Amino acid sequence: MATLEQPYLDLLNKIMSEGHDKEDRTGTGTRSLFGAQMRFDLSQGFPILTTKRIPFGLIKSELLWFLRGDTNIRFLLEHNNHIWDEWAFKNWIESSDYNGPDMTDFGLRSQKDPEFKKIYQEEMQKFDQKILKDQAFAEKYGNLGDVYGAQWRHWKKREGGFIDQIQNVIDQIKKTPYSRRLIVSAWNPEDVPTSALPPCHVLFQFYVNDGKLSLHLYQRSGDMFLGVPFNIASYSLLVNLIARETALKPGEFIHTLGDAHIYKNHFNQVKDLLSRKPYNSPQLWLNPDKKMVQDFEMSDIKLIDYRHHGTIKAAVAV
Repeated sequence: MATLEQPYLDLLNKIMSEGHDKEDRTGTGTRSLFGAQMRFDLSQGFPILTTKRIPFGLIKSELLWFLRGDTNIRFLLEHNNHIWDEWAFKNWIESSDYNGPDMTDFGLRSQKDPEFKKIYQEEMQKFDQKILKDQAFAEKYGNLGDVYGAQWRHWKKREGGFIDQIQNVIDQIKKTPYSRRLIVSAWNPEDVPTSALPPCHVLFQFYVNDGKLSLHLYQRSGDMFLGVPFNIASYSLLVNLIARETALKPGEFIHTLGDAHIYKNHFNQVKDLLSRKPYNSPQLWLNPDKKMVQDFEMSDIKLIDYRHHGTIKAAVAV
């Protein structure tokens, strides 16, 4: 057994010691490096962090959401997944239909003012419940636009219709595994202005060799403490699912980041994480009766022997 998170820990260390302090869109400030890369050998286990608890249920439900082509947070909320709440909630409070407490600069204010943070959380809980109970409200305010699920499974064509990139790449892996065109793109310049959050993980490419399926992801922007551990686990799971359907073994996950950054309000949490000794990585279990990506449900995907340190909380920069 081995610990597979060392490339991630090494990159955190490098950013903290060699990174550039920069301003950013959220106003929080970051320390970043441009053009970083990590490599994970999936034949040795599953690269989920052990130096802090990563809720694997959130990884599973988000990836299944993407693979269904869904862009509405209702599916996520039904699985107790609140990863995308912030962006849908932002659309709601900035709409003319919202008549609750003033939420101007809600992201920064909720981090600095405990009383405001409480009000903010209460309003978001009301929003989530309304999404779950009111279908019309969910259709209007739960949809995040053309985010990953839409681009992966329903890429809009200029002449009408759409392209299912995931199905196309699965078919290509089966028919022409030597191809250098096994690519899925999420970055559509036309859709960026209308997306709640333009895609961060913008393009990935598959590679087949010696009966193994590998994947190389390019991510334009990576929140190293909160977001990137999820991305590592999510794309590693994706490799395993597509390897299952294409009768291949999982190979390597290669993760290249454009702007790899640590938010300044995460520095203490990063130091805490780096002080911890990692455990051996767990193994991934996929239901042996399931072969097709589209057939997998939450209960068909599990981690075996996932030992980890405790959760380290940190605020999301919106």
